[in-house]
Amino acid sequence: MESVATDVSRARVLEPGAGEQGFLGSLGVRFMVDGTESGGGFSLVEHTLSPRALAAPLHRHIHEDEYSYVLEGKLGALVGEEVVTAGPGALIFKPRGQWHTFWNAEDSPARILEIISPAGFEQFFAKVVELGGMMNAEPSVMGELSARYGMETDLSSIPTLIGRFGLRFPGEPVALAG
Repeated sequence: MESVATDVSRARVLEPGAGEQGFLGSLGVRFMVDGTESGGGFSLVEHTLSPRALAAPLHRHIHEDEYSYVLEGKLGALVGEEVVTAGPGALIFKPRGQWHTFWNAEDSPARILEIISPAGFEQFFAKVVELGGMMNAEPSVMGELSARYGMETDLSSIPTLIGRFGLRFPGEPVALAG
């Protein structure tokens, strides 16, 4: 997804299902607002998760906070040592510098809005989509991308997370509603 400078003072409507979409390897992504459109303040993506899918290994961001607003389903998250769950209308805050991950905690698809502040990390997602998802990318390329976008990842956490929370990794693509 290439960003194009936009007049941030103009109204914009993104219709349901509109916007670039892709699959990151365990969750779907629809790009809704990028940093150029928000003046760098935030980006907004929509994520879909298949039933019982782990979104990512434990990881932490240096630069940005993440806010997951649940639209459909039930989202589980591990933030530091705290396990939380949230249903439709709830918000999970994942602060920068804190180890975290999240997953679909139910046997039906889940859908969330992910607010990333400040903007910039949405470009990591765009690069992963270009590579065909993280499962298709060379580990060295994923390592370089993670470093470029200020993310540290603990791949060794995957088996423990799968066992502890009864999850699958990777997940399967799920169609976006709308």
